[in-house]
Amino acid sequence: MQEILKLSVPERILMVEAIWVSIAEKYEELELPSETKQLLDDRLEAHKNNPNEGSCWDEVKAKIKRQF
Repeated sequence: MQEILKLSVPERILMVEAIWVSIAEKYEELELPSETKQLLDDRLEAHKNNPNEGSCWDEVKAKIKRQF
């Protein structure tokens, strides 16, 4: 870790990008826990049943920005 911290910020960003790409290439190896998959399935079904419920991205983003 100390060696990584000696790198410049741009070099560390490039390293993070390279790590992210290497993870993304292996995404099929990642498995969601069954509870997480069920939660996502339930939320998708709820959205399909009532697509107007909830908040749009602009509203969510504005709410987040107000918190800071």
